[in-house]
Amino acid sequence: MSTTAQNMETERELTDGFHLVIDALKLNGIETVYGVPGIPVTDLGRKAQAAGMRVISFRHEQNAGNAAAIAGFLNRRPGICLTVSAPGFLNGLTALANATTNCFPMILISGSSEREVVDLQQGDYEEMDQLAIAKPLCKAAFRVLHAQDIGIGVARAIRAAVSGRPGGVYLDLPAKLFSQVMDAEAGAKSLVKVIDPAPAQIPAPAAVKRALAVLKGAKRPLIILGKGAAYAQADDQIRAFVEKTGIPFLQMSMAKGLLPDTHPQSAGAARSTVLKDSDVVMLIGARLNWLLSHGKGKTWGEPGSKKFIQVDIEPREMDSNVGIVAPVVGDIGSCVSALLDNMDAGWPTAPSEWVNAVNAKREENVAKMASRLMKNSSPMDFHSALGALRTIIKERPDAILVNEGANTLDLARGVIDMYQPRKRLDVGTWGVMGVGMGFAVAAAVETGKPVLAVEGDSAFGFCGMEVETICRYNLPVCIVVFNNNGIYRGTDVNPSGGSDPATTAFVRDARYDKLVEAFGGAGFHVTTPDELSRAVNKAMDSGRPALINAVIDPAAGSESGNISKLNPQSALKKKQERN
Repeated sequence: MSTTAQNMETERELTDGFHLVIDALKLNGIETVYGVPGIPVTDLGRKAQAAGMRVISFRHEQNAGNAAAIAGFLNRRPGICLTVSAPGFLNGLTALANATTNCFPMILISGSSEREVVDLQQGDYEEMDQLAIAKPLCKAAFRVLHAQDIGIGVARAIRAAVSGRPGGVYLDLPAKLFSQVMDAEAGAKSLVKVIDPAPAQIPAPAAVKRALAVLKGAKRPLIILGKGAAYAQADDQIRAFVEKTGIPFLQMSMAKGLLPDTHPQSAGAARSTVLKDSDVVMLIGARLNWLLSHGKGKTWGEPGSKKFIQVDIEPREMDSNVGIVAPVVGDIGSCVSALLDNMDAGWPTAPSEWVNAVNAKREENVAKMASRLMKNSSPMDFHSALGALRTIIKERPDAILVNEGANTLDLARGVIDMYQPRKRLDVGTWGVMGVGMGFAVAAAVETGKPVLAVEGDSAFGFCGMEVETICRYNLPVCIVVFNNNGIYRGTDVNPSGGSDPATTAFVRDARYDKLVEAFGGAGFHVTTPDELSRAVNKAMDSGRPALINAVIDPAAGSESGNISKLNPQSALKKKQERN
């Protein structure tokens, strides 16, 4: 090679795998990464931060993954979780699988060992065939081996995560990829900006007309809104459709606030009545899974008494548990707009006899509950504590409520009204515990809004160390731990009479508030609803990290909350009590 050619080669601008990954993400509008640093991705995080991206480092990969997943739900673009290989990847995998089950767009990016060593099982550092393990648990999984393919790999992951029914995607980046070098100009040309990653899917006109015909003929119609409807961000269309029909509606927990829970058509406080007595049920972004008793059984009244209309982007969701007489397949926004466009000017509102019956039951149930929510007892029970928080959310409708636990979750769903969409984030389809702190971090980071995280003491234990993360980034997160000394109840004893505590019992009178104080946040210890209300308001007014240890009567809880039928022993006990 001539001297001139050598000089040109020396002066040529180069790039590497690290920068190509970062540039590919930024090109597609991704500016935030959640993760845990370590080999081989530590420098990827450092370089991403140097390039202007926000890199939020957690104490555990599962919590970082949960943050990425809920970021995807809030933004309709994939949240990014970055982990190390093998154990770190496995820690993130639970969040990835949960994201896929809940239809949250998320990309888990993990460093990995070299293919040559993994395939021969030669014992590399943290050796594992991560791609093979991830595939059954997510929508799609890809591995990039060459720097020039990074752009395509990232693009495919983004499109897979958000197109159709969204979900989790795994992107495997072997350690050797990051140090690969290529011409910077060629590298820039290899990057791909994803165009229209989640295109509208227009429903068939015949399907729309069929659905409206079934709905028009109903005597006792019901609309159920699921978190898919919340994800769609078609808020105005959904509200217009519901109000034009005059039909009572139920909102699944993460759909709460699409219309205010105080809306005159809301049937949340008459849930059992409307599920049992309705004759036509329209599902919009909701699935007939266990959360809705699979659309059958005693919850739904007499077998065959219902006709179901289902609006969903996934055609395979139809007929999953019961026959759907009017499937409408497409994205929620397009489907609801088509339904509105095809409703004639004289569209009849829901029959007044049905509406009046629902309203009467709702008012009866609200009146029954009122006294339980107003008590200022010490120690608190779940209802009196939630009553205080209910008022705070009413006064701060812009705040984001994160909620998990057993009784803490089940009761809060019904007690705390929501007023705006995508302000309630909880355990979702799987009911998995430990999402709270990851969700709280991402909610604060992605929206800039104050966050109130209401946690059972058991659920908090899965992710509580992320209090340090919240303090480190000085996020406006107020955590309330409902502390009843155990799982369900803190009064259980060892049935053998031995010295070990019961399997469901925790350390009595633990002071969770001291945990946040250790990291510079504000801690509060409260025993009455009035004290709880004052502490939460003070914490949220400050805009700084806080944790409130809310003492709940150890005997107040019930086993498995509202899903005791899934616990064979609990179900048997209740059956014996009835007999």
